[in-house]
Amino acid sequence: MKVGLFITCLVDGVFPSVGTAMMTLLKRLDIEVGVPMRQTCCGQMHINSGYASMALPLIENQIAAFSEYDVIVAPSASCVGTVRHQYAALAAESGDATLIARAASLANRTYELSEFLVDVLGRIDVGAYFPHSVTYHPTCHSLRALGVGDRPESLLRAVDGLTLVPLEDSTTCCGFGGTFALKNSDVSVAMLSDKVARVTATNAEVVSSCDSSCLMQIGGGLSRSDAPTKPLHLAEILAASK
Repeated sequence: MKVGLFITCLVDGVFPSVGTAMMTLLKRLDIEVGVPMRQTCCGQMHINSGYASMALPLIENQIAAFSEYDVIVAPSASCVGTVRHQYAALAAESGDATLIARAASLANRTYELSEFLVDVLGRIDVGAYFPHSVTYHPTCHSLRALGVGDRPESLLRAVDGLTLVPLEDSTTCCGFGGTFALKNSDVSVAMLSDKVARVTATNAEVVSSCDSSCLMQIGGGLSRSDAPTKPLHLAEILAASK
């Protein structure tokens, strides 16, 4: 099985340690991993902002970039949700039969990290060691767009040394929502304040998630409140070892 790593814009530009962790983890599991240099933005920002036509060249590029891979894995439920659900709709609107078929093929081969580990590899215990208390924030896209369920928590519970601490009102949005946080900043900050209070109340050392965007939002709130809890992507915890 040849696996392509869909690195995402935010990981590439802001959180490269998440991409490194993905490589470390997958190689530990004896997975052949490639990172196609041709990949760019998946077009989510354009689509969600009302510029769907501008996303079509990005969709075509994404399809071409990952054409040689059996499976595509990304450390982002948000970006995977775009490929899996929005690509098909935009391809259909284009009326291009070839694009429709290729978009469907890409969608069927693209997985968020926890989906890939649990559903494709059948792995819960990935050989990780992380002797810390962790609380988990399930992101909106992971729950509502992909339906990943408790896959991330199952992976965390299997980590040697890790104590998983329940998060009250865990499924409530953190307030990021991409450009929502910019266009509706007051509402976003209010939502974030509630999430930070819930995270802080756990007394966990780390808050984890499967989307760097949400961790950036929550991490910013935690830092401004001088809370000791640190944000860490799921991939970084699963890549940790003795």
